[in-house]
Amino acid sequence: MPRRHLRVTGAAEAPLRGVLRELRTKLEVAEGFSGDVLADAERAVAAPRLPAYDATDIPLFTIDPPTSVDLDQAMHLSRRDGGGFRVRYAIADVAAYVTPGGPLDAEAHRRVTTLYFPDEKVPLHPTALSEGAASLLPGQDCPAVLWTIDLDAYGGAVSTDVRRALVRSRAKLDYDGVQQAIDGGTAEEALALLGDIGRLRERLEAERGGISLNVPEQEILERNGAYELAFRAPLPADGWNAQISLLTGMAAAELMIGSGAGILRTLPTAPDGAVGRLRRTAKALKVDWPHHVPYAELVRSLDPRLPHHAAFLQECTTLLRGAGYMAFSGGHVPELTAHAAVATPYAHCTAPLRRLVDRYASELCLAASAGDEPPQWVLAALPELPKEMEEGTRRGNTVERECVDLVEAALLKDRVGEIFDAVVVDVREREPEVGTVQLTDPAIVARIKGGTGGLPLGERLRVRLTQADPGTAKAQFAPA
Repeated sequence: MPRRHLRVTGAAEAPLRGVLRELRTKLEVAEGFSGDVLADAERAVAAPRLPAYDATDIPLFTIDPPTSVDLDQAMHLSRRDGGGFRVRYAIADVAAYVTPGGPLDAEAHRRVTTLYFPDEKVPLHPTALSEGAASLLPGQDCPAVLWTIDLDAYGGAVSTDVRRALVRSRAKLDYDGVQQAIDGGTAEEALALLGDIGRLRERLEAERGGISLNVPEQEILERNGAYELAFRAPLPADGWNAQISLLTGMAAAELMIGSGAGILRTLPTAPDGAVGRLRRTAKALKVDWPHHVPYAELVRSLDPRLPHHAAFLQECTTLLRGAGYMAFSGGHVPELTAHAAVATPYAHCTAPLRRLVDRYASELCLAASAGDEPPQWVLAALPELPKEMEEGTRRGNTVERECVDLVEAALLKDRVGEIFDAVVVDVREREPEVGTVQLTDPAIVARIKGGTGGLPLGERLRVRLTQADPGTAKAQFAPA
């Protein structure tokens, strides 16, 4: 599922990048690894636990941003005799390197997730693993968890097989190149089928009431000491690639529920208040949202290439804040198994280089597919894993929130005293003079304080910027 993508350009000595370094210190983010963790990683790289099944003949390929080297997934797509498709999806087998209870394992449980800052990332595992031996880099033999999911002619899953395998990716592709090859008709069949399968899966998603957010990447551009905001709209290929991951997460949830042991990613239906706030944001950004149009239908109609639609899609991620993890074993499947945005049970299992829970989900699915009991080290960790993931997710959300505040303050730092058009999207219940406004241009969300009789919730308002200083004072407004 999406998160907010922020990227800062500019030299290492640029003021905003300096403030981001200070933020990592303030949040006590451990950027490096201890000597015993690095030594454990070196031992693991030298002697991984390799699988017996050799699948290096499958011409897998990866699709990632051009600069990515922590490659969790590789795929190969083909047609099945008699109709339908076969999806083979290799996921990096981190458990081939990480020994339960060892230094690498303990550090992964402490970090929980990779943390993303606009200028760099702080990885879950040492780069010798995440960007080296365990990454599905082209031309490198790697241990993997190989999913084989057969689909019918309409894109529906009809069978799933999961096993450990030795794999070798043939090519590292990027989204722009994939889109150009598919659109231009030059893609080989294994790649061209991404468009066919992706569109079928998107149609099935719409039919079951699911929604994928094509969240644009926000890029902060530095020009002559000032900052500007731009959006990089996702391509159709981004969405098709995401559908393969979603397909696998749904298959994983089905396997785990069927076996009676697993860990699911769940999300209850968004409360009316959150949807109401989003409607006010749509009004602020001049996104037409008729009252009879459901949220999912609106999102599918948006064009992320349009700045006001891109900004609205960023705010749609707020409806995912209630997501959590549900662990179970011994055949005691919980009542809540669904993820409201996926509109079916779903599990995180495709990004083990960047997320702790995925390593455990892979083990649970391998056992379920083979008809075996899960490893004892997996069952022992299950009760505490949701709490660990919740804490790791909270830490990641804090990083994101602080980074957004810094970036917005940087965008506005030279405009203190100026007047802007905005809409009040939120008001504190016990402090009606304090709330949140969505600006029209630039498309940012910020705090507002002031006004007699309380702020006019949902109404347009002229506001004055009273403070904005990255690293010192968050952007704040007052009624003009």
